[in-house]
Amino acid sequence: MAFENRNIRVLIVDDSAVVRQTLSSILETDPQIEIMGTACDPYIAAKKIQSEVPDVITLDVEMPRMDGLTFLRKIMTQHPIPVVIISSLTEEGSQTAMRALEYGAVDVIAKPRMDTQKFIEESKIRLCEVVKAAAHARIHTRMASSFIKVEPKLSADAVISKNEGSASMIKTTDVVISVGASTGGTEALRVFLEAMPLDCPGIVIVQHMPENFTRSFANRLNEICRISVKEAEDGDSVISGRALIAPGNKHTLLKRSGAKYFVEVKDGPLVNRHRPSVDVLFRSTARYAGANAIGIIMTGMGDDGAKGLLEMKEAGAKTAAQDEQTCVVYGMPKEAVKLGAADRVLPLEKLASFAISPY
Repeated sequence: MAFENRNIRVLIVDDSAVVRQTLSSILETDPQIEIMGTACDPYIAAKKIQSEVPDVITLDVEMPRMDGLTFLRKIMTQHPIPVVIISSLTEEGSQTAMRALEYGAVDVIAKPRMDTQKFIEESKIRLCEVVKAAAHARIHTRMASSFIKVEPKLSADAVISKNEGSASMIKTTDVVISVGASTGGTEALRVFLEAMPLDCPGIVIVQHMPENFTRSFANRLNEICRISVKEAEDGDSVISGRALIAPGNKHTLLKRSGAKYFVEVKDGPLVNRHRPSVDVLFRSTARYAGANAIGIIMTGMGDDGAKGLLEMKEAGAKTAAQDEQTCVVYGMPKEAVKLGAADRVLPLEKLASFAISPY
């Protein structure tokens, strides 16, 4: 899709009038987005789609007459349209949202709360970016069109300063794999982690996703992968045969004590409009693992992780970016490639092999 000469049209589907108004108000602050319409349930939404097809649908999961998951499956079967799931920050809601991603939703975001000004502002940033990314996602071919440039934002300096000293690290037998992903990353990470053997190096992952949703995502991957997968907790060791996924709304950094690696989970400002941020993880990996690391950047909108991957490469790490053909949105990998940060550009199905044996 190309939106050079028009705005991205959004249809909001939610049974709450307050939520519909809140989402409309937030999205209308972005000059590239317009509200095509709203619907209080899937039946009304279906009638609106018959007369005008939106570029993106935001969809609640719990609604009367027809639930969001049933409507999503009908959309993907009959008339595929990029769908962003808007769900509450509950364990049950998170599990439902994970099923929605399996059924074809492009991304998931937490329903905005009106309790604090900070949350409102951060929700606005995240929601507008997710809708833009969804508009540029190819549902079946997993290819993306043009990349939307974003406004200036905070860099990883806001959380961890750049190491100005020697980039080299004493080589050890322990290797760390650091991975960053955003829109389309839930499916990409499933493919990547399912291919990992039990003796693979320890893995740390940043997937742009709200809090609670990352826990459900990690638990789901733990059920289907040979290796263990868990949501990272502060102080968790990075060990062979295990992947740690950064918790939503928390930055996750790699740290080192002697020859052992562990993660630090902490608060901080949005970096590249995200918390967790891929750049924060990659910079910490460059500092504390150096040539002992492997860095991989996957599908996603924006440029979070591109500079961090370059820092990893400059520190001696082996790096790779997912190729355009297998990305849902070729934004983050594209920016990394433009910077010369990737040693290799590979299709999704070859990234696991590279991570295990990059030489």
